[in-house]
Parts: sequence; structure tokens; C-alpha cells
Amino acid sequence: MKKYFPSITKTALILVYLVIVAGAVVRMSGSGMGCPDWPKCFGYYIPPTDISELTWSQNHDFEKGQVIIRGEKLLIAKDNFNSGENFDENHWTVYTKHDYATFNPTHTWVEYINRLFGAVAGLACLAMAIASISYWKQNKKVTLLSWLVVFMMGFQAWLGATVVFSVLNPVKITVHMVMALVIVAVILYILHLAKPKANPLLKFDKVFDSVLIISLILTLTQVILGTQVRQYVDEQVKIVGYDGMAKILEDPIIGFYFHRTFSFVVLAINVILIVRNRKFQLGFKKINWVLWLLAIEILSGISMYWYSFPFGSQSIHLVVASLLFGAQFYLILESKQAEKRIL
Repeated sequence: MKKYFPSITKTALILVYLVIVAGAVVRMSGSGMGCPDWPKCFGYYIPPTDISELTWSQNHDFEKGQVIIRGEKLLIAKDNFNSGENFDENHWTVYTKHDYATFNPTHTWVEYINRLFGAVAGLACLAMAIASISYWKQNKKVTLLSWLVVFMMGFQAWLGATVVFSVLNPVKITVHMVMALVIVAVILYILHLAKPKANPLLKFDKVFDSVLIISLILTLTQVILGTQVRQYVDEQVKIVGYDGMAKILEDPIIGFYFHRTFSFVVLAINVILIVRNRKFQLGFKKINWVLWLLAIEILSGISMYWYSFPFGSQSIHLVVASLLFGAQFYLILESKQAEKRIL
């Protein structure tokens, strides 16, 4: 089982990133409330495709837990029954988590696919945890952290539910995003611990190590600022519609200016890292990944501002930010490993 562990862990990491991609698509398409309940979707394990499936009708067999939209409310069936000729409110209870009662089949299926990715990623993390038992005698930290990821995935699912129940509260969305990055970081650490041996070509440099940590903190700050800007964009879209995207950033919140300015600070910090890595031949090749990711991140941000949010730019911006975070975190792990070799 031990020889398969790295492959299983990499698969889990890829699937977690796919969840982040799916979540980005959900936000880009405005599908966050596509499934207004949780863990089911309109009371179904496989969601409806037509409004008729959510409409009361005569002489129809309804099952306990099934959801309908009546007026501007979601109603949940209390039991199994046949509707008969007239609507009987005694068979129904009002959904009280929130008052959002809108059905859009595209939004529903985008959100549902996001949840499916989350479930598959959770199973992959569980497989990783089971496989990690083979490391118990050699490195207990691998096993303990692998099982921690399973619990973190469960907590992340619960956070997702609170986001829905709060009708996309911006603070909860931010916490949900940060938690995804924490899961990525822990899985990367597990992969690092499970490596057979350290890279002997890497050289430790105290300045490089310290600036790496600062760079990671700045990136995380950028992600948090970005989620707030994104929430502002979502609110503006509700006002001006998708046809008015050019007007959204005409008078933005102050957080936008912080977010934009920070991008140049992050770029400058990482340029320092690249220059130092080359000057002292430290051997950290993944710093080049950071440069490319930063370039894509900045270009996607520029395109959103100057070209009125072209299709896919928001998703690319968020996903690349999470990839950047992962690359920087792994560089820190490599630097710390190089430091241990000289102690």
C-alpha cells in the first residue's frame, strides 16, 4: 500500500484543486444558490431539470423531503402522499434556512457538479488516509495528517452548507476559500513528508527562506482581498446585469485599490526571490513556476479591469491564485528541508 500512497495523495490534491476550479465556475456563473438546500438539491439526490418537477400538481405522488416552489417559498413534503384535487398545506412545511426560492436549471446543475467534485475529492482523501496507515511505524505524522485532511474535508463540506444557508454571506465565502487553501497546504506537506529523500541540489539561504514566507503571507492576503472585491462585483452584477459589466469598476470599493496595489508588491517580492535564487544558485526550480503563475494572475486581473470581465477571466484569476499559493508553500517546505540538512 505504501508504494501507491504518493499516487493516491497526488490524485487527492488534483481533485481538491478541481473542486476549487468548480467553485470558481460557480461564482463566475452566479450559481451559488443553484441548490438552495444541502446536502440534497431541491430535495433530490439528482437535481431537477425542469420547473415542472418543483411545481405542485393534482393527483401527483410526492415523497417525504421533496421540495416544491409555491409562491415565493420553498415547501418541503412532510410525508409520502398523493396530492389529490386540492393543495393541502398540512402535508407541507416551509423551508426556514432562508427565503431564496428561485429555480434556474443551469445554475442548479453547475452547483450540483461542484458538489459532486467535492464528494469525489472527499473519497480520494479518505483513500489517502487509509493508505497512510502503512506509514504509521515509519512516520506517524503522515498518517495523522492524512486523517486530519479527512476531517478538514468534512468541515469544508459543512462550511459549504453554511454558505448556502446564509445565501452567500461574503465572510463565510472567504472562510470557505481560505479553508480550501489550508487543505491544499496540508496535502502538499503530506506529499513532502512521504518523499523518499531530500533533493541534495537545494541550498538553504536564510534571506531567501524569510522572503518566501513573506511572499506566501502576501499571496494569502491577496486571496482574502480578492474574495471581498469579488463579492462587490457580484452585488454590482445584480444591479446593472451582465450587459453592464463595463460599469462595475467605475467607482469600486477601497479594497479594490488595495488588491491592485498588492499585486505589484507580490510581483516585486517574487522577483527578488528569482534573482537571489539565480545569483546564489540555490537550485529552487519551482520559483520559475511562481513567475509564470504571477504573470497569468496579473494579466487576468488586467483583462477584467480593462476589458469588462471577459468570459472565464474571473475563474482563471481565482484558480491561478490557489495554484500560486500551493507553489509558494511547497517552496517553503523545500527550503526548510534544505535547512535541516545543514543543521
